[in-house]
Amino acid sequence: MRVAAIDCGTNSIRLLIADIEGANFREIHREMEIVRLGQGVDKTGQFHPDAILRTLAAVDKFAIEIAKRGVEKIRFCATSATRDATNRDLFIDGVKERLGIGPEVIPGEVEAALSFQGATRDFPPTDGPFLVIDIGGGSTEFVFGTNTVEFAKSMNIGCVRMTERHFTGGDADPGQIAAAIEDIDEAIAQAAKIVPITQSKTLIAVAGTATTVAAAALELRTYDRYAIHLSRISAEKVHAVSKQFLAMKREDREALGYMHPGRVDVIGAGSLVLSRIMLATGAKEFVASESDILDGMAWSLV
Repeated sequence: MRVAAIDCGTNSIRLLIADIEGANFREIHREMEIVRLGQGVDKTGQFHPDAILRTLAAVDKFAIEIAKRGVEKIRFCATSATRDATNRDLFIDGVKERLGIGPEVIPGEVEAALSFQGATRDFPPTDGPFLVIDIGGGSTEFVFGTNTVEFAKSMNIGCVRMTERHFTGGDADPGQIAAAIEDIDEAIAQAAKIVPITQSKTLIAVAGTATTVAAAALELRTYDRYAIHLSRISAEKVHAVSKQFLAMKREDREALGYMHPGRVDVIGAGSLVLSRIMLATGAKEFVASESDILDGMAWSLV
């Protein structure tokens, strides 16, 4: 069966088209657009009209791709920013017009379960229990389990949200970093009341923040998802990369060959979230995975 999954987060919207027969999964097409749907949502509680227009323009592109490739089933999930926006119906109605289906505005726990399903398929159960960390634009999911999700918690410490809260003045200064660390650590402590974050055998990190940190740690010249997928990045490297991103000028981050233009402004905050999670869990390394919520959504359609 040919399926399409669309994941619309706070920072990016992504499409995966795949053929799934039994246990066989064949990727046909994957693409991402940075649309920053969550622009200003943390402060205003509403979608900015420009953000809706940018996102629906990407949906138009995806609709053409879906029609061209003969997709039989579609699942569209919207996450943190859409959960928080009081004017979400403007966005939902726009998607319905273009795709004939409305986006599911999924709670953090469903988002966590889909991320877990996508991220852990490449690992034998003997590598468990797993802690899957999904640092998105608006929220970060903490998911623990071996074969299925046992504990999960979603916290509002995504890279866009943290940037808008703490790093609005361009270059990060020590006071901003200290305030962000306090905010992040408090959220991690709240998650740890629900999720046993120090008890996993394997820590897997998914989504753009984690894979960009991996690209930096691996010293890649350009973004290479095949080199990044299942790479093991030490905690020391994570801390060093985070400090590097926070210390760099915007134009220097922009010049990095592996850096997506839409991540330039938010990677400092995102890498700090990952660094603080590594400290809190005591994990010596994380495994970077290119399989995530999109893959979990695709599998859910069969």
